[in-house]
Amino acid sequence: MSIESPESPVSPSEGSTEESTSAPSRRTFIASTTAVGGAVVAGGLIAGPSVFGAEPADAAEAPPGSRVSLTVNGTRHTVTVDNRTSLLDLLREHLGLTGSKKGCNAGACGACTVLVDGRRVNSCLTLAVRLDGAEVTTIEGLAKGERLHPLQQAFIDQDAFQCGYCTPGQIMSGVGCIEEGHTGSPAEIREFMSGNICRCGCYVKIVRAVEQTAHGK
Repeated sequence: MSIESPESPVSPSEGSTEESTSAPSRRTFIASTTAVGGAVVAGGLIAGPSVFGAEPADAAEAPPGSRVSLTVNGTRHTVTVDNRTSLLDLLREHLGLTGSKKGCNAGACGACTVLVDGRRVNSCLTLAVRLDGAEVTTIEGLAKGERLHPLQQAFIDQDAFQCGYCTPGQIMSGVGCIEEGHTGSPAEIREFMSGNICRCGCYVKIVRAVEQTAHGK
C-alpha cells in the first residue's frame, strides 16, 4: 500500500502576502480614497472661485437724490438730499435746526411736530423732497427776537413742562390747534392735541397753556 505524501500546507502569511499584492485591504482602500478625494476637493477650492475670496462687487451706486428748495422760518434754503430723507432729518442734520426732536421716529409721539404751510405735520414721516416750494415753521421760528410767542410764554406761565423734550412739538401742535380753531373747550383741545405724548404727564397744564393763548385767560 502506497502512502501519498500530504501537500505542504500554505501558511496564512504566505497567502495574505500574495493577496495584498494583488488587491488592497479595506482599510488601505478607504484611506487612499479619502486622500484622493480630499486632494480633488482641495484642488477644486484652490483652482475654482472661492465664495470667501470672491472679487469685491462694484461699489454700490449712490442713492438717488433730488434738489429741493423750501422756506424755513422765513429763510430760503436749496439743498440736494437723498430722496429718502425726512423733513426732520433735513432740519436737524442739514440745516442745524435741532429744536424739533426725534422721539419715536414713527409718527406716534409728536415730538417732531412742525408747521408746513400752516398745517401741523409729523416731520419724521414727511419726505423732504415732497416739500419743494413749501413754507416750514419750526420752534426756532416762533419767537420774534427776544420776544417769545404767546404760547411759549404761556407754557412758562403755566409750568407746562418738566423734562422739556416733548415741549417743542407740543408748542408747535398747540399753535396749529389754535390756528385751526379747535380750542372751544378743554375736551376739544385734548382731542386735537392727542397726537402729542408727554411722558412727564403735564397734560393738564399744557391744556391750560393753550387755553391761555387762545382765549387770553
